[in-house]
Amino acid sequence: MAPTTATAAHHHHAANGTPAAGRDHIVIFPFMAKGHMLPLLHFAAALAAHHRDLRVSLLTTPANRAFAAGRLPPSVRLVELPFPSLPPLPAGVESTDALPCPSLYPTFLRATTLLRDAFAGFLASLPSPPLALVSDFFLGFTRRAAADAGVRRVVFHGMSCFSMAICKALIVNSAAASVGPAGAPFHVPGMPEHVAITADEVPDALAKLADPGDPVTRFLIDDVGFSDVLSWGVLVNSVAALDEDYVAPLESFYQPGGRAWLVGPLFLAAGDTSELEKEKDPDGCLAWLDERAAQPGSVIYVSFGTQAHITDAQLDEIAHGLVQSGHRFLWVVRSDTWSPPVDVAPNGRIVRRWVPQRSILTHEAVGGFVSHCGWNSVIESLAAGKPVLAWPMIAEQHLNARHVADVVGAGVRMRTKAGGMAAADVVGRAEVEEKVRQLMDADGEAGKKMRARAAWAQRAAKSAVSDGGASRVALRKLVDELQRTYGDIVSEGKM
Repeated sequence: MAPTTATAAHHHHAANGTPAAGRDHIVIFPFMAKGHMLPLLHFAAALAAHHRDLRVSLLTTPANRAFAAGRLPPSVRLVELPFPSLPPLPAGVESTDALPCPSLYPTFLRATTLLRDAFAGFLASLPSPPLALVSDFFLGFTRRAAADAGVRRVVFHGMSCFSMAICKALIVNSAAASVGPAGAPFHVPGMPEHVAITADEVPDALAKLADPGDPVTRFLIDDVGFSDVLSWGVLVNSVAALDEDYVAPLESFYQPGGRAWLVGPLFLAAGDTSELEKEKDPDGCLAWLDERAAQPGSVIYVSFGTQAHITDAQLDEIAHGLVQSGHRFLWVVRSDTWSPPVDVAPNGRIVRRWVPQRSILTHEAVGGFVSHCGWNSVIESLAAGKPVLAWPMIAEQHLNARHVADVVGAGVRMRTKAGGMAAADVVGRAEVEEKVRQLMDADGEAGKKMRARAAWAQRAAKSAVSDGGASRVALRKLVDELQRTYGDIVSEGKM
């Protein structure tokens, strides 16, 4: 893919630079974290596949270019913005998974806000305002810059309506969590009656909102807050069948007329991108699973995502628990320094690099997923029809765990505290063994129920992105609505 700079913005579509030239152009700007980038790369691919009359530009930075380019069709234009220098952030560190230590995260967030001028320059270089900007909620500066250029912003969170609506309700009603006895479930204001959570499930960032000295809190209040709720609409990587009860509560937090557009699962909406992505499998995970395919559902897949840090002590307990469970397992470990305290052969396989997670989850040998419950992982597992052992760690993962295990009914939960993995909170091997057995017992009453619910979710996900399905229709309506109102916005120059 030839490098494109912000100056190469004039296209043959731009007839005389008239306002209509922007009607067929959508700009996408993901936050520089793998879990945030992937769904928006899939969204770009979905637009390219189903709306061939649109031009799609995706903004990224030099160090993220290769990751993006390998996952996009050639028709999507990649535009590079230089990543700002902000010591002590090392040069070339341009995504959260590349941070040498978690303490640099607030600096990384601040660095992304310095992209504002380059972004405004890109918009100014276009012959006319694009149809819309779709940008991550972390990139709060994009809303104002887009509004100044006469462009509507659709915000993307990477979360479900369920978790997003709960988070927003708790920001507005922070006292709700302290009503009633400690540890008891409480009803979340504005949510349907069945939505009750415990104080332990309140995301760490929300619990810290009362602490103005916390740098991430400051960022969320100063740089994200209003830019989010003033957005024209919200793009959601979810399916109406799983999430429609929470759409109205979510929309109530946005400016009047702000709507949630459920267009997921985005990796399915993109069509079969497996050829395009050529999911890399440097460790031969799929071949290893092929050897075990004679016993369908016999392997448990274990992965805790790219963000959460897990202590060596906890990794030790997981290793013992997995081996003691007697089940075969494929486990992705992010640590380069930890080594297993127990021999995992012949049933276990530990890998330490990027793995083709979606292909693993759809493999017939895999019977369940031990997951940190990042939303991407949850929806990938459900779309593959595989039940989840929910082991949430950070962010809104505890809410996703409740959603998948208790509301959808397609999983079982590990009892953990919000706020990550404090050394004192190590889950012991006996509990790991017990929960793994619960998940993998396909013949037990609970196991049958979980699998039936996971199979239902799989059907719902596939149907949503098919012709005439809810997500495909929502994507069409989103584009139609933007195009229908484009002229008014541009001529009035108002947002």
